[in-house]
Amino acid sequence: MKGQFSFFNQRGFDVQIASSDGDDGRYVQENENVKFHQIPLTRTITPLQDLRCIILLYRLIKKERYDIVHSHTPKAGLVAMIAAWMAKVPVRLHTVAGLPLMEATGIKKQILVMVERLTYSFATKVYPNSFSMSDYISREFFSNTTKLKVLANGSSNGIDLNYFSRNDSLLSESLALRCELDISSSSKVGVFVGRLVGDKGINELIEATAEIVERVSDFHLILVGSFENELDPLKAETYERIRKLSNIHVVGFQPDVRPYLLASDFLVFPSYREGFPNVPLQAGAMGLPSIVSNINGCNEIIVHEQNGLIIPSKNKEALKEAMWRMIKDEKLFETLKERSRKSIEDRYDRTLVWEALLSEYRAQLKSHVH
Repeated sequence: MKGQFSFFNQRGFDVQIASSDGDDGRYVQENENVKFHQIPLTRTITPLQDLRCIILLYRLIKKERYDIVHSHTPKAGLVAMIAAWMAKVPVRLHTVAGLPLMEATGIKKQILVMVERLTYSFATKVYPNSFSMSDYISREFFSNTTKLKVLANGSSNGIDLNYFSRNDSLLSESLALRCELDISSSSKVGVFVGRLVGDKGINELIEATAEIVERVSDFHLILVGSFENELDPLKAETYERIRKLSNIHVVGFQPDVRPYLLASDFLVFPSYREGFPNVPLQAGAMGLPSIVSNINGCNEIIVHEQNGLIIPSKNKEALKEAMWRMIKDEKLFETLKERSRKSIEDRYDRTLVWEALLSEYRAQLKSHVH
């Protein structure tokens, strides 16, 4: 969401934010000149805590008398839309940036579908952040398509093309990183950025990498992100392969991913589900082609064999084949690389997203505030 709040502050809006994370909230408050309220939201199913958060948000909304409440993420959406409806906020907007229910089954899926429907019923407008996500929602569980709208070409915030661009300083950092990780200048390098969990396709990625390294000893994989062993642990054999293979480099969470992208040749992003992921946008803006799963968002950012490769999700063999093509088919790789940044510039500059959202805020206020 970086930059979005200050953009609206400069255009006649008084933006305030509520979040569970105090550190991130305070950072945004200081850097974007917004007021921050900490609300103890959780990511899991916690009915009593959720009820408490609804009450806290209701009191906050009544006190501040907002014209618009705009929520993101499933849990925050449910809590905020109920609280805003109770407080009679005229414009209640919810962005859908990912649906955990797409990978759920049985009773859990039924509960998650019910939660989404409930959230949308309390909202005045719902914004899936990709066209394929909008299609999935209307097809699978929410038929009121008049409430659904995709802004611009998708994405919740677009991409800052000035920040995500190559420069001499970043190139120097990326060369130093290769040295630090003991990766030679001639080696091919894949990079993954995100949570190191099962539903990001990490089990398949590590298995495919292990098999490729048996044939190409100078291929390396950089993993930028943190493990989440409590929520979605990897398979035991995956941890073991990561521990044993010196060609796999786990660098943890990084506040600035740009040097790690530039130290690499291509992005590998075999996720099971997304709304509209930022990582392929960032990689493309830095001039990297991407391998992505054929899922919501990813298959809109990447055009197969134009700026990357699209593979079926959860398919280790297809993933391995795509990685092999990136490594060995130099002509294809150079073609994809050459087109990567231009494909992002044309469609996902963040100002396009912000201007679309600004127009939507004004239209919704005109419709609902009398």
